[in-house]
Amino acid sequence: MRRWGEVPLAIAAVLFMMAARPALAAAAAEPAPVNWTAIAMFLIFVLSTLYITFWAARRRATRAQFYTAGGEITGLQNGLAIAGDYISASSFLGVSALIYSYGYDGVVYVIGTIAGWPIVMFLLAERLRNLGRYNVADVVSYRLGRAPIRIFSAVGALIVIAMYLVGQMIGAGQLIKLLFGLDYDYAVLLMGALMIVYVTFGGMLATTWIQIVKAVLLLLGVSYIGFAVLWRFGFDLNALIVTAVDAHPKHDAIMRPGLLLTDPISTVSLGIALMFGTPGLPHILMRFFTVPNTKEARKSILFASSFMGYFYLLLLIIGFGAIALVSTNPEYLDASGALRGGGNMAAVLLAHAVGGNLFMGFISAVTFATILAVVSGLALSGATAVSHDLYANVFRHGRANDRQEVLVSKIATVALGIVAVAIGILAQKQNIAFLGGLAFAVAASTNFPPLLLSIYWRGLTTRGAVVGGCLGLLSSVGLTVLSPTIWVHALGYASPIFPYDSPTLFSMPLAFIGAWLVSILDRSPEAATVKARFEEQYIRSETGIGSIKSS
Repeated sequence: MRRWGEVPLAIAAVLFMMAARPALAAAAAEPAPVNWTAIAMFLIFVLSTLYITFWAARRRATRAQFYTAGGEITGLQNGLAIAGDYISASSFLGVSALIYSYGYDGVVYVIGTIAGWPIVMFLLAERLRNLGRYNVADVVSYRLGRAPIRIFSAVGALIVIAMYLVGQMIGAGQLIKLLFGLDYDYAVLLMGALMIVYVTFGGMLATTWIQIVKAVLLLLGVSYIGFAVLWRFGFDLNALIVTAVDAHPKHDAIMRPGLLLTDPISTVSLGIALMFGTPGLPHILMRFFTVPNTKEARKSILFASSFMGYFYLLLLIIGFGAIALVSTNPEYLDASGALRGGGNMAAVLLAHAVGGNLFMGFISAVTFATILAVVSGLALSGATAVSHDLYANVFRHGRANDRQEVLVSKIATVALGIVAVAIGILAQKQNIAFLGGLAFAVAASTNFPPLLLSIYWRGLTTRGAVVGGCLGLLSSVGLTVLSPTIWVHALGYASPIFPYDSPTLFSMPLAFIGAWLVSILDRSPEAATVKARFEEQYIRSETGIGSIKSS
């Protein structure tokens, strides 16, 4: 049994060799596309993370250890892991690509993303830690009806996770295709296979340490890129911006709104999605259950906010630096004059411009680490929703033991990996920052309203939470399908039914109003019971005395 920890190494080695075979064949015919430095660094990282998985597999036994690493992660470690979870391919590749393509409008993603963290810090972090055991559904169902709330929470979490996961898979496919000369489909298959191995065998402990290593490496990498870009321009931001404006096809239009976000309502709606979607992301909130107490939970947010604020400020320099140094350089353009690998690869090609082939290999391997760490966290969160919420608490009514629940979680991880790979292949051409923004919109409309109201409003009932959340889910997804991005650009219709790309300005208020209206009209005996339990819940959320964690 002790040799089970060696299985991830064997599986990943076989998978890598199988996936690399087409790349080696392509290299024989066309050696130029293959970056052997990057391949070597990829292998070093994969082997390092497999060692972490091997170490974690020997320590993980119970569901508490599988889901939350036994609650033994420190505030600094968890802060780095949260930053690692949040600084995803949608951020590093997608947001830098948006700034590269649209200038000022891409900056909205930076501002909106950072603005969500005070909400998490001051309204949620401590109370989540006091009320929950493994995930957010534990908190929402603390006083509300267990079965309906857990079913809804699991469905909402899985939809958000699937959207977010697909963006990461696309980023991985494009990155590995660019550097290995590997077919996009094979690249996505490789990423899905590695994700399954890490989560299945390592659980939260391995995922956390992969996040920490990746966060440190990525922060070092973007620091060097930012410093190198500024050094090229004598540390004169004005000179950088002037050069970027001259190099961009739209020139000074990139310093004004309107290239991407064409009206104020779309801009405000996107900002709301990014701000309130953060406290609705299940894989982020799940991390507050990995620390031993509320003090460490608060420290987690402090460290995470500091690291992420620094990272997103550097993204501004990277985006405009890519315009100035990459967009007009024939070395980085294909035969049609477009950026090699697409706009999502702007940051990676900038790394080559300022650091050569060796540094490009490093930053590519770190980006791969970024994607792998994030998809592992997403897969673990989704697997927890299936195994802990649906299987253990709905189907088995709380009677599942540790072995059964962890087994179901592993099966769910495999299923999520297959789904992510399939959708990632089908959605190859989508901008990964847009997919990330869509996940934020659904999270803000579906997960955030019931969570906030369950903690702070005595009058919320089970029916109100479910109806409000369902209204947010259906409206956010439905309006997105009817928006210009899907209805016109993807489906080919002449004009959109819903004129705005982001639905959050409409869908999130609808969720709150639906939850409030149904709750105040609910006269059932169950409604009176859950309202009466609010005082007990509130005391425990504030003090932690008698909470699930302390009992």
